[in-house]
Amino acid sequence: MKSIEGLFEKDLMDEITLLPIEELKANSIVLLENAYVKYIPILLEGSIKVRKTDESGKEIILYQIYPGESCILSIITCLNDKQCNAEAYVEKKSRLIMVPSSKVKFWMEKYSSWRQYVFNHYYDKFDELINLIDAIAFKHVDIRLINKLKEHQLKQGDKIEMTHLALAKEIGTAREVISRLLKQLEKENLVKLKRGIIYLTSEF
Repeated sequence: MKSIEGLFEKDLMDEITLLPIEELKANSIVLLENAYVKYIPILLEGSIKVRKTDESGKEIILYQIYPGESCILSIITCLNDKQCNAEAYVEKKSRLIMVPSSKVKFWMEKYSSWRQYVFNHYYDKFDELINLIDAIAFKHVDIRLINKLKEHQLKQGDKIEMTHLALAKEIGTAREVISRLLKQLEKENLVKLKRGIIYLTSEF
């Protein structure tokens, strides 16, 4: 549980260590759209993405969950006894703690560190959603692509393991558009492309 060390007070950590840990394969569904939340995840290893899909099957990534984080959408939905209006899925093999919804509510009253954890997540993910809306509404796709690559660079380094389709979903556009723009960046010696990998050059 290295990724959550120091986040919570001792009594809460003692409770958390008693909860089950699940290992989920890539593409496993953590949270179903239109379902009531029975458990919320605390991610220990791996990566989870939260997405919204329309009737035609087109989807957009709302935000990503990294080790040490939880899903603020599932927490807020749980606290308000509402159905979830998006879906969370495992991007790559992950280990996560499953917190029952009853504990999510109880901990809000009992532990100040849990309340702070939830409030911090609410702010961070809300900020991500505002940036996403800003990017889709006001910025050209090429600028959104460069900003997204820089965002991944901070977390993965210059070797970004991601398909063009996954990147397109994060930005909210078509795979063909992203592939064309990446090819242009490659011609400008800003990136090097391999199957499933985008290398950022020193000039990037």
